[in-house]
Amino acid sequence: MHLQESGEMYLETIYILSKERNGVRSIDVAEHMGYSKPSVSRAVGLLKQGGYVVSDPEGHLILTDSGKVQAERIFERHTVLTQLLCTLGVGAETASEDACKIEHVISDETFEAIKNYLKP
Repeated sequence: MHLQESGEMYLETIYILSKERNGVRSIDVAEHMGYSKPSVSRAVGLLKQGGYVVSDPEGHLILTDSGKVQAERIFERHTVLTQLLCTLGVGAETASEDACKIEHVISDETFEAIKNYLKP
């Protein structure tokens, strides 16, 4: 299943929240993203169908191996692109917001070139 931008955003959010706390529920994702609970429930259902997320008996969302790979990929893109934009003189908040938009459409080739450029 190919992930759309919204699916990538949900995976990244689950990944970030799981690093900050023990157990991530759909309500946590909804609050973090500013979305309604029904919207998040629908998206999580699609992620489950795609094999990216499972739920434990307490309702916590857990990334599958493939979900974690995708989430880490998006998170790395966000981090590196934010760093690049900050290096260029963009303010941190704007850099993060713009990186969030770019991370979903940038090609692998261009992203790898940026990573290589930023290496010390």
